[in-house]
Amino acid sequence: MASRHVWKGFLRINLVSVPVLAYSASTSGAGGISLNQLHAECKSRIKYKKTCPIHGEVPNEDIVSGYEYSKGHYVVVDSEEVENVRSPDEKAVRVDSFVPLDKIDPLYLSGKNYYLVPDGPVGQKAYQVIHRGLTEASRAAIGHVVMRGKDQYVVLRPFGRLMVMATLHYADQVALPSAFEGDVVPAAVEPKELELVKMLIKASSKSKLDTESFKDHYTEKLMQVIEAKVAGKELVVPTAEEPAQVINLMDALRRSLEEKQGNGASKPATKGKAKPPRKMAPSKQAMASPLKRMA
Repeated sequence: MASRHVWKGFLRINLVSVPVLAYSASTSGAGGISLNQLHAECKSRIKYKKTCPIHGEVPNEDIVSGYEYSKGHYVVVDSEEVENVRSPDEKAVRVDSFVPLDKIDPLYLSGKNYYLVPDGPVGQKAYQVIHRGLTEASRAAIGHVVMRGKDQYVVLRPFGRLMVMATLHYADQVALPSAFEGDVVPAAVEPKELELVKMLIKASSKSKLDTESFKDHYTEKLMQVIEAKVAGKELVVPTAEEPAQVINLMDALRRSLEEKQGNGASKPATKGKAKPPRKMAPSKQAMASPLKRMA
């Protein structure tokens, strides 16, 4: 396997213990462009030096971690010492419960994902039995693990032939929606508006998420700027588009649906002829076009 595992231990469900390795599911630096900080006057790169107030600059190999137990007094803490005092039970993903996959609120997912794979031939069968059990039961396992010096709760779910482990936020790390719900002022929803929204959603729906179609447009533009400046070319600034005419919600939905369906596609049935778009007063724009505000 090309990448190196970031954690080694056991997947433990009651008396079942499976040796596993965790690999980061994210790749670092893929597709990104790193910009360096420079001195504006001479364009020299800014350097960061780690210094000691007594001995000056210190090389990385001479730097250790420590905890300040009182002002100006530290005790050195070695990561290997912490590892040695951990019990075997702490070197495992301990599964506490199982929940339906659709009951996991994405709000609590931290965004850190790991592929959990069996470590050697001993754990192959048990790993696959657990994987198949989760798949057929449509359940995810909620567990607890110490990883990278942090006590974390995790959710394990089947993903293809593997199990993916995602770390979870603690409750006090997530802002409750009640703190912001007051900003949503109740508004009357017209049946025709709702019908058009549903038709637009259906016309724009896909059977699955196609991540291959995602493009980093900002990086592309940044690369164009870099290449032009290296070649000494003048940057071409695109002309500003004409601002779109402000129209009412029904017209916006109807036009959006027509664009999505195409010229030859069927159009939503409406009684009578559609009224031409009318301009709205700026003071009413936010109330009449909530979808436009969200876009």
